[in-house]
Amino acid sequence: MSRSVKERQTTTRPQVDRVVMTVSAGILVVFVVAAIAVPTTVSELVNQGFSASVRWFGLYWQLLLLVTFVVAIALACTPWAKARLGGIPVPEYSRFKWIAMIMCTLMAGGGVFWAAAEPMYHFLTTPPHFEGRSEIDPATAALAQSFAHWGFLAWAILGSLGAMVMLYGVERGMPLRPRTLLYPVMGERIRTSWIGSVVDIVCIIAVVAGTVGPIGFLGLQVAYGLDSLFGIPNVYGVQLVVIVVLTAIIVASVLSGLDKGIQILSRINVWMALVLMVLVLAVGSVGFVLRAWLSGLATYATDFVGMSLYQGDQAWLSSWTIFFFGWFMGYGPLMAIFIARISRGRTARDLLVCTAVIPPIATTLWFTVLGGTGIWVEQNTPGAISDPLADGGLPAAVMAIASNLPLGGLLAVGFLLLTITFVATTGDSMAYAVAQACVRDDSPPSWLRAMWAVIMGGAAAVLISIGDGGITALQSFIVITAVPVGFVLLPSVFAAPIYVRRLALEQRRYPSISIAPAHNPTENTTEDMSESMSAKETSS
Repeated sequence: MSRSVKERQTTTRPQVDRVVMTVSAGILVVFVVAAIAVPTTVSELVNQGFSASVRWFGLYWQLLLLVTFVVAIALACTPWAKARLGGIPVPEYSRFKWIAMIMCTLMAGGGVFWAAAEPMYHFLTTPPHFEGRSEIDPATAALAQSFAHWGFLAWAILGSLGAMVMLYGVERGMPLRPRTLLYPVMGERIRTSWIGSVVDIVCIIAVVAGTVGPIGFLGLQVAYGLDSLFGIPNVYGVQLVVIVVLTAIIVASVLSGLDKGIQILSRINVWMALVLMVLVLAVGSVGFVLRAWLSGLATYATDFVGMSLYQGDQAWLSSWTIFFFGWFMGYGPLMAIFIARISRGRTARDLLVCTAVIPPIATTLWFTVLGGTGIWVEQNTPGAISDPLADGGLPAAVMAIASNLPLGGLLAVGFLLLTITFVATTGDSMAYAVAQACVRDDSPPSWLRAMWAVIMGGAAAVLISIGDGGITALQSFIVITAVPVGFVLLPSVFAAPIYVRRLALEQRRYPSISIAPAHNPTENTTEDMSESMSAKETSS
């Protein structure tokens, strides 16, 4: 018989799984040491593993992301989606705080430097899916292709079905760890099985690799920006200071807990992003951006399946679509942990819509405002964005866009600060999720969350000392770890609808012992707050 939520919450001393913690940290340390000692060998091995992963599993990942999104949308449209998740009747966080934490965790530094650079890359070199289609404007094709990478499929794999399976398992006494995603297949056995330990370790390594990358790129980007704006030399010392400051922010946020630090960072992110969007639109071209956004969305919709399952130019595919899909998939299990933790009391429909629908639409608008403005500048002044991008890579794109607009200095500083808060939010939430994956019960202790924040910051600081090649190798490594992670996420596709239907039936079947949701003045939920919530604890 499973333990109740209340019993789990009263546990005062979380039991650290030292095997999972030690092996995970040890693998990261070995990778960093090897990257410094024999960088060429590590790079070659990673490239070979990356190529093999893409070649053998790329199509499977594309299908998995597409099916996950389709199932999520279909499930949201069913009456079962009124089922309330997490064993409590009222959400813990207001809608604004909740969505802000979800969006800012995923966007990370990619929300700035990829939003500025990727549409420009596709504008300069037409994506193969759109080659020979002269009826589609190059700017439209560039934005649609960017939407395909950062849109509905990415968000669906990160926070929809997996989070629901995680919440269902936790209600039945399972730990809030990656292994619980295999609960539909192995049941209670996965709690103590060695397979569960392997799953936890692989998922931790994947998300740590994916988080260290943005931290390292942030050091490179901010140092590049400081050089461009104030003439401060772009040297390793400056990059190191940036990473140390960022790590200190993450640690301070981690130690303050979910109810303070990450909420503050998320709200700062959202409001700063909104202000910057308004400023860019005001000093740029509102008409061009809106037309580009609508035409990009239309093309994204009409070519949705074609772009999602594109199988033409394999070299291009591995560098773009498969790379991003593998990267997001690597984040999937730990994002499921984080979203499950902050989504208790939400209905299934609420969770699905606010992970697989609203955030991707907002992401396409953000990419259009930043990347679309870059395309507009490039069209009016050829070479204004493309030349810095070719010379300085990703960090140069956003600086070039800002410098070609009125209030360029103010915008550039704003984008640098926004990138810092984005990456800090991701670092905080992933440090929490990784630490949670290392404990058997309850919430992870503060020292463990802080330890992982320091480890990720330290790894980034060491890897950028050998240039961005070390960070790039680690970023590619996450695609390799996505191979087993892809199979960990597969059961959620089938189990989530079953579990949600089961919850919906249970909550209707036992109205006499249901919990009536109390009024929450901060919450504007789209669901019927009078929907009964069963308090019956079911057996595993």
